[in-house]
Amino acid sequence: MKLLRKARAGTLESGDVFITAEPADRLEISLESPVKEQYGEVILQTVHEILREFDITSGRIDLTDRGALNCTLEARLTTVLRRASQEEKT
Repeated sequence: MKLLRKARAGTLESGDVFITAEPADRLEISLESPVKEQYGEVILQTVHEILREFDITSGRIDLTDRGALNCTLEARLTTVLRRASQEEKT
């Protein structure tokens, strides 16, 4: 799958994660989270697993986590990747 346009999913509410995805020449992932010290590796591991499942090898993924559970992270990332891979409707 290839990212074709900028997309977003999620909110900045407590217990959620806001994710943007957009095309880029290489894979770039940024994570902002108040629990980055404790759970940053686990969050990024989940992100990389989902990117592999979708065969994403390039793109910019920005995550602003507010204490989201893993299932929420998976749902938001799956949604944003599907949105970003669709062509714009004209």
